[in-house]
Amino acid sequence: MIVEYKSPDVPITQAVFEQIVRYNMCLKVHYLIVSNGMHHYCCQIDYNKQSYSFLKEIPEYNSLEENLSL
Repeated sequence: MIVEYKSPDVPITQAVFEQIVRYNMCLKVHYLIVSNGMHHYCCQIDYNKQSYSFLKEIPEYNSLEENLSL
């Protein structure tokens, strides 16, 4: 999981999201989270399908391993 925190006065834009995606090109994690303390976005990466989906909630830690088999 990569978490990118921004200042509360920094809006979460496409450019902010693309920054965390660039970090993940090397790391290949399954979850990306971007937050400015006011708004939080979490997505799950599916490398088999070469896609991602935004989640309604940040997964609990103990569920992360079982979700990796998706």
